[in-house]
Amino acid sequence: MENTRSGLELGSVIVGVDGSEPARRAALWASDEAARRRRPLHIVYGSDIDGRLLYHSAEDLERVRAAGRELLEGTAEAVQNRHPALSVTREFSRSAPAMSLRRAAADGGTLVVGNRGLGGFQSLMVGSTGLKVAAEARTPVIVVRGMENEAGKGVVLAAVRDERDLDCVRHAARAAELRKASLRLLHVRNVLQSVGSVARTLGDGHELTLTAVAEEIRDEYPSLTVTADTDESVSVASVLVEASRHADLLVMGGRRSPGPIGRTLGRATHSLVHHAHCPVELIPQHSDEPRSEAS
Repeated sequence: MENTRSGLELGSVIVGVDGSEPARRAALWASDEAARRRRPLHIVYGSDIDGRLLYHSAEDLERVRAAGRELLEGTAEAVQNRHPALSVTREFSRSAPAMSLRRAAADGGTLVVGNRGLGGFQSLMVGSTGLKVAAEARTPVIVVRGMENEAGKGVVLAAVRDERDLDCVRHAARAAELRKASLRLLHVRNVLQSVGSVARTLGDGHELTLTAVAEEIRDEYPSLTVTADTDESVSVASVLVEASRHADLLVMGGRRSPGPIGRTLGRATHSLVHHAHCPVELIPQHSDEPRSEAS
């Protein structure tokens, strides 16, 4: 399905499974998303067999293979029961989970991960695989959060920092259109970053930027109800987390920054994938240039 107005094309949906309950929920959510898009669903199990060769016996590795294939079959059966007409494919990968998912999405599409994996640290709100995928992927990534079978709110929320988020907002608009939902644009000014500045006194242009983005989206999606709000706080993330209570999906530019051990998520982005009350979609914005986390 292609949006000819902005050239935005939503591809297939790729979801990772590992046997955990959050991954099961993510697979079912991903099947709903694939059905909405009328695109295939690809289910991936990253066994990391290649990384285990030196430390496990052949019998252990065969058990891993058998368990992985059984998990893939069971997940595929569950989503086919939910969406009988959905095209579903499965992939057993020998690589680690994060690498397996990135490779599966190399030709485009959207990656979906659960908010927690099989690790023993239950206090971690997002598993290490989910964070690695979110930080390094060059395709959209959705971290499935919120309650299972929760009633829809009829709203897609888009976090807007500046005009460079227009592509992110287009993704949000397409998601809202598919859900027959409204679109809410929200810009949050970090008051601590504006204290004492002349730009703060002059209104710093953010209201004008938000209005311009909203008008562009209304032109491209004339049948979509679009609202635009500005808020200010000492914590951008806390405002967005609270706003996510009233949304079915939060879409934001997933800024990644280079670090000593690879790319990492920006502070606000990191907080949202840990604490939002609905699924969070990160639209990749890879840049080595510094950029404010204020939304």
